[in-house]
Amino acid sequence: MSVYRPKFRDPKTKELRESSVYWLEFQFHGQRIRESTEQTSITRAREVERKRQQELREGTGGIRKKERAPMISAAYADWMQAKQVKWSPRMYGIAENSWKHLCPIFGKRLVVDVEPRDIRRYQQARTAAGASNRTVNIEVDCLRAVLKRHGAWERIRPGVETLPERDDVGHALSQAEEIVLLAECGNSRSRLLLPFVVLAIETAARYGTVRRLQWRNVDFAHRCLTFGKDKTRAGSNRTVPLTPRALETLTFWAQQFPERRPEHFVFPYERCGTAGAEGTFGFTGASVYDTDPTRPTGSIKKAWEQARMRTQRHCPECHGGRLEQSECSYACTACGWTVAELPRALSKLRLHDLRHSGVSRMINARVPLPIIAKIVGWSPGTLAKMSARYGHFSVEEMRSALDSIGRDVERFSESPKNSPKWPTEKSSGIQ
Repeated sequence: MSVYRPKFRDPKTKELRESSVYWLEFQFHGQRIRESTEQTSITRAREVERKRQQELREGTGGIRKKERAPMISAAYADWMQAKQVKWSPRMYGIAENSWKHLCPIFGKRLVVDVEPRDIRRYQQARTAAGASNRTVNIEVDCLRAVLKRHGAWERIRPGVETLPERDDVGHALSQAEEIVLLAECGNSRSRLLLPFVVLAIETAARYGTVRRLQWRNVDFAHRCLTFGKDKTRAGSNRTVPLTPRALETLTFWAQQFPERRPEHFVFPYERCGTAGAEGTFGFTGASVYDTDPTRPTGSIKKAWEQARMRTQRHCPECHGGRLEQSECSYACTACGWTVAELPRALSKLRLHDLRHSGVSRMINARVPLPIIAKIVGWSPGTLAKMSARYGHFSVEEMRSALDSIGRDVERFSESPKNSPKWPTEKSSGIQ
């Protein structure tokens, strides 16, 4: 047998002694294998030797021992560690938030112990708790990625269905709504809110993309700008021409920073104090301090929320007066129109709706979809889906499109040359 107890010399007494632990030694494919069995029993040591030789033979023949299925909590931790290098902090936060809801249900299960009915029950429980279908789909996608990493998803994939999501989410500003919104943005204490909103509408760019824009990417000579990293690969490093209003806004905004450098951010980090005199953009100015052009603005959401809430004060009747509270109602200072509660106005408008507005206007102007995709950063695979989601058409616009088809048919039928000639019995071969 190749199991033995090696001898060694005691460093104190210099006597030759025999170890109590058995070792194994054998030849495999011309290589000498010599290892400790870590066993003091010869029977156990021989079992270790047989298993070790069997492992080597299976490895040579391409047979590997199947790994034990881990718990989903451990598999999730490994998955997050692998994704941490690739993901942005926002993406990482979304996955962490999804796991907070998944962990109580699936955390202590094995990756092979999940069935389609378990996911259906989870979807029903989350929607009953008030979560939107979009949120539940993101959470299930997180679980799918963990299971797929360990080869446990394909077995249950046919039985898992994605919840239907709304495609009508989003709002495109009308001309009247845009006038009211920009007026209130101009009245904000934050001086960068107005140019930020104007640039977002004119370029149809995402909030984060506009926020990280630097002066090096603005080309006044050629009237265009280049956005850096975007949410999608198709949107990153894309060049967008500037409209006259966007160019005028950026030109005027650049005058506020005479010492700007290429690496400085267009919308820098700064803090605002109490309201002061009227500013250069027409807003009620504020004392600006702690401006750091090497950092992008932290967030404009507070100023944005205040501006959109102030739009409720605009009178929807005369569009010129403001609604002021009088006892139990609100009355317009210009036309006297009264209402019990303030109208909704643009209080629910999102920053992402500025992107919807820009895209919708390009679609209404009949700009070819491939050009729109190039401007806003859509990939070719999502062109049709995104155009349907961002194209907000009214009934009158669709009616006008159908009426134009009817007018073309009428012009065709009125022309003698183009009048249809029905086949006769002789020409058609009918007997």
